[in-house]
Amino acid sequence: MISPSNNIKKKIEELREKIRYHNYRYYVLDDPIISDVEYDQLMKELIELEKKYPQYISSSSPTQRVGVEPVSEFATVRHITPMFSLSNAFSDEELIAFDQRIKKLVPQQKIDYVVELKIDGLAVALVYENGIFTRGATRGDGITGEEITSNLRTIKTIPLKLLGKDIPYRIEVYGEVYMKKSDFEKLNEERMKNEESLFANPRNASAGSVRQLDPRITAQRPLDTFIYRATFPEGHNFNNHMEVLNYLKKIGFKVNPHIKLCQDIKESINYSQEWIEKREDLDYEIDGMVIKVNSLSLREEMGSTTRSPRWAIAYKFPAQQTTTKVRDIIVQVGRTGALTPVATLEPVRISGSTVQRATLHNEDEIKRKDVRIGDTVLIQKAGEVIPEVVKVVIEKRTGQEKEFIMPSECPECGAKVFRPEGEVVSRCNSLSCPAQIKERIRHFASRDAMDIEGLGPAIIDQLVEKGLIRDISDLYFLKRDDLISLERMAEKSADNLLVAIEKSKKKSLAHLIYGLGIRYVGVHSSEVITRYYTTLYKFRKANLEELVKINEIGPKIAESIVLFFKEKDNLDIIEKLRKVGLNFGQEEEKREKGKEVQILTGKQFVLTGTLKDFTRSQAKEIISELGGRVTSTVSKKTDYVVVGDDPGSKYQKAQKIGVPIINEEEFKKIIAK
Repeated sequence: MISPSNNIKKKIEELREKIRYHNYRYYVLDDPIISDVEYDQLMKELIELEKKYPQYISSSSPTQRVGVEPVSEFATVRHITPMFSLSNAFSDEELIAFDQRIKKLVPQQKIDYVVELKIDGLAVALVYENGIFTRGATRGDGITGEEITSNLRTIKTIPLKLLGKDIPYRIEVYGEVYMKKSDFEKLNEERMKNEESLFANPRNASAGSVRQLDPRITAQRPLDTFIYRATFPEGHNFNNHMEVLNYLKKIGFKVNPHIKLCQDIKESINYSQEWIEKREDLDYEIDGMVIKVNSLSLREEMGSTTRSPRWAIAYKFPAQQTTTKVRDIIVQVGRTGALTPVATLEPVRISGSTVQRATLHNEDEIKRKDVRIGDTVLIQKAGEVIPEVVKVVIEKRTGQEKEFIMPSECPECGAKVFRPEGEVVSRCNSLSCPAQIKERIRHFASRDAMDIEGLGPAIIDQLVEKGLIRDISDLYFLKRDDLISLERMAEKSADNLLVAIEKSKKKSLAHLIYGLGIRYVGVHSSEVITRYYTTLYKFRKANLEELVKINEIGPKIAESIVLFFKEKDNLDIIEKLRKVGLNFGQEEEKREKGKEVQILTGKQFVLTGTLKDFTRSQAKEIISELGGRVTSTVSKKTDYVVVGDDPGSKYQKAQKIGVPIINEEEFKKIIAK
C-alpha cells in the first residue's frame, strides 16, 4: 500500500493539471485530443486518490465543481473595478458621432477599434488570486453585485485554476454567462415533460440558473461563458485590448472567436452590419455589437463618465418588424396580480421564431395606439423579448373590428379589479387568486415574513398543483401524509417542515403584516404600522384618513391597505389564520411594557461577515425588536458596524469614515442589556 507522501501529492497534482488541460481543449477550444473514455479514466483515478487521501483535496480540483450546501441568500460584494454599463448607439450616424468624440478627446492619435459580438446573457465578474478562482459575482449596480461563486464553479468553461505559471497575483475578469439556443430548447422540452413552467428565452434561463440558491440545480443547467475583459490590480504589461484577449485565451478562458480588429470606424460599422443577418446562424443570442478603443493607454486617458466608459459603445441591432392580424385580446394575470392585455395573433415568423402573441402592456397603451380585435398591426421583436404591437395599420380596417374593454373583475378568480391612482396597471388584490397563489405563498414563507424553513419553490409548486393548498392559510392545515406524498420529500423533511410551520405562528405582528403581501407594504412599513396598530384587528379597521397621517405611510400605501381589507376573500383567509393561532398582536398594556426594552431605538446597524451564533436574519430581527434598524450600506449615519468572520468591503469603509466597529461578543453585550 502506498502511504501518503510527496509522491502521492505530486501524482494528484499531475492528474489535475492533465484534466484541466483536457477541459480547456474540450470546453474552451472545442478541440479535444483524447477520447471520452480516456478522460473518464483520468477523472476516476483522481476521484479515487482524493477519496483515499482527503488531506490533499483542493477547492481548485476539477472534482470540486459541485459539492457545497445550498445558501439562504446571496451576499453582496464589491467589484475590484466598477462594471460600467455601455452607452448605446442605434444607427451609423451615432457610431460616427462616437468616433468624433473619441478624436476630440485624443487628437492626433490613430484610433483602431476592437469589434465584438454583444452576447445576450448575464454579466459576471470573476476574481482569481494566485491563479485560483476565489470569487464570482453578478454585475449588480456596477459597483456591487451578488456573490454567486458556488454556482459559477459548476460552469465548465470557467477555469478553477488558470493554466501556465507566470500568472499575476490578482486578476478580475468580466464576461457573460449564456445558454445556447439548442440547449435552451432541450431544457424547455424537458421542463414541459415534467409539467414545469417554461423559460421565456435563453437569457432568462441563464440568469435564473445562475441565481439558484442550490448550486446543484445550477450544475444541471447547460451554461456557458465568454470572457471579454480583464483588469490587473497589481499592474500589467499589455499595450492593447487584443493582447489582453489573447492572453486570456492562453491561460484558460473562453473568448468569443468572432472578434475583429478594425482600422477605423467605417470598418467597424461594416463589420457590425454584417452580423445583423449572420446572427441567425449562431447557436446563441446576440443583440448587437460592442466597439472598443484598442489602446489601453488611450482608454485610460479618455476615462469614463459616472455611468459608462468613453472608449466603448454598444451598437444595438434594429428591431425586426412584420405585420399580422389581431385575432383576439386576452388578459393574463401575473404572479403579483398585475393584469396584462395580450394580443393573440395570426402566426407569423419574426427573428427566427414563430410568433402568436404580443404584449399590449396596459389599458392606456391600447387606447393610445387604438388597437382593436381584428386589426392588422405592425409588431416588432427587439432584444429577444416577447414581441410588442408597434402600431395599427389603419388603412386595412374594414369596419368589423371590435374595441377592447378592460374587465372589471379578475379573469382568474372573479375578484374586483382595482387600478391605483397614478398607475397604468390594473390589479387583482385577492389572496386566493389562482394566478398569484404560488408567489403569495413564497412571499408569506420568506425569511422577512413568516420564515418557514424548508418551504422552497419546488415544494410550493407541488402543494399548489396537487390542490393541497389554495391560499396561505391552508399551510396550517397540512398533514404529515400530505407532505410525504410529495416528490423528494422524506419523512424527516416532512416533520421538519411541519415544525417550521408551527413555529411560524409565533412570529411578530410585523412579520405577519409583511407576509400578507399587501402591495407597497414592505418590511420597514410593516414595523411602522405596528407602532400605531397593536393588533391586526385594529389595523384592518383603519381608514384612509388615519393611515395617511402616519409618518412614512403615504397615500399610495394607505389606499393599497384599504383596498386589500375590502376584499372579502382576504378577510376570510385572515379569519382562518386567526383560528389556527397566528400572532395577531398584543394588547396595548403589553405593548407599553415591551417599550421598556427598546434600547436600540433610533440606532442604525450594518452587518458584515459571518456571525458564529446568529444568522444574518436572526441578528436583524433582534435589532429590529429592540427598536434599531439594519441598513445595507455604511454611512456617517451608521451607529455600529457588526463584524463577523471574513468581513467584506463594508468593514474597510467603516474604518475609513470612522464608524464604530464592534465584534460579535460586543454585539451580544449590547443586546443583553
